[in-house]
Amino acid sequence: MSDAPTWYDLLDVPRDATSADVRAAWKAQIADLEPGDRRFDALNRAAKVLLDPAAREAYDETLAASAPLLVEEGAPAPVTRPRSERPGLVTRLRRSSTHGGTAGGVAGWLLAGLGVLAAGLLAATAWAWSASAQADDSAARAAQVAAERAVVPVLSYDHETLEADQRAAQAVMTGGYREEYDKLFTVLEDNAPQTQTRVTAEVVASGIVRATEDRVQVLVFVDRPTTNKLNAEPVVYKDQVTVSMQLVDGEWLVDDLTTSPAQG
Repeated sequence: MSDAPTWYDLLDVPRDATSADVRAAWKAQIADLEPGDRRFDALNRAAKVLLDPAAREAYDETLAASAPLLVEEGAPAPVTRPRSERPGLVTRLRRSSTHGGTAGGVAGWLLAGLGVLAAGLLAATAWAWSASAQADDSAARAAQVAAERAVVPVLSYDHETLEADQRAAQAVMTGGYREEYDKLFTVLEDNAPQTQTRVTAEVVASGIVRATEDRVQVLVFVDRPTTNKLNAEPVVYKDQVTVSMQLVDGEWLVDDLTTSPAQG
């Protein structure tokens, strides 16, 4: 079964929670939020699925089958593309070396590459989350705000300002994650000028998944308007980004990051 965050994680309830428990958790988390708060929408989407018996049953089946998570009722089923068409790290590197860079592919490559990287780092540096050791709410919220701010420079870049973009991203990362990010960025520097790609990440909503005293996992929904040599008008890609924030000398920094297409 996938370790990716689920609607249950977002509401902080077990998968066998009763409808009453789900409703109570949902009401508690939105109690202090304004309707315009970006977290409000994500929490409502979670409650909509888990409080509808039919939708919840279908969702639980996708979890059991290790299907892509966070699928909202009525959302289209994910399309399985041939391996050669998937925007994975190896595929993008192969296209670059064979065709000298594929216009429009770099933005997807960067996100997919960061996702592959983060998965490897998570396996190598996993920590134990404890439900009974939740961090103080104010500290967790501070990490959430920091995650929302950090996602923008980490996932944004302009082919004309790559050096400045890299510095902006490095400023919000731990040293360990920065080293791996820089390795990926060298390939981006080779490709982005050829494709004339610009990506501007925009945070839509976020929610705290798990928290300890010095580490918080945040789920962030992101829109990525992207332009390149072939597309002068922005093409908007939608992703869900799981960001692990580490407290370093009093500052919350990105220590791990995974992405996947948002469903629904």
